[in-house]
Amino acid sequence: MSDCITHSAPEPIFAEPWHAQVFAVTVALNEAGRFHWSDWAERFSNTLKRNGLKKELDGGDDYFHAWLETLEALLAEQGEAPTDDVQDIRNAWEEAYLTTPHGHPVHLR
Repeated sequence: MSDCITHSAPEPIFAEPWHAQVFAVTVALNEAGRFHWSDWAERFSNTLKRNGLKKELDGGDDYFHAWLETLEALLAEQGEAPTDDVQDIRNAWEEAYLTTPHGHPVHLR
């Protein structure tokens, strides 16, 4: 009698590539000594609490938008990524995306 071994792959941890990217950037900055993880955890907890007051968080995009919001605020506070610079880059990416023909790579000018 042969036993059939079945294996199902686990569900992906990150639903979107950018979720993994923002997580990896945060971990890399922590490992580089840019901030202490306990400080990060407190800040992120406060962001989740603040955003959770508006709606129930579902653990997907809203969770990682809160993660990104926390990271942007921390980097702005440290003078590493001022809010105006981040907004300028965000606007440039949006413009590039909206003006790039479908199916072509998006590039900043």
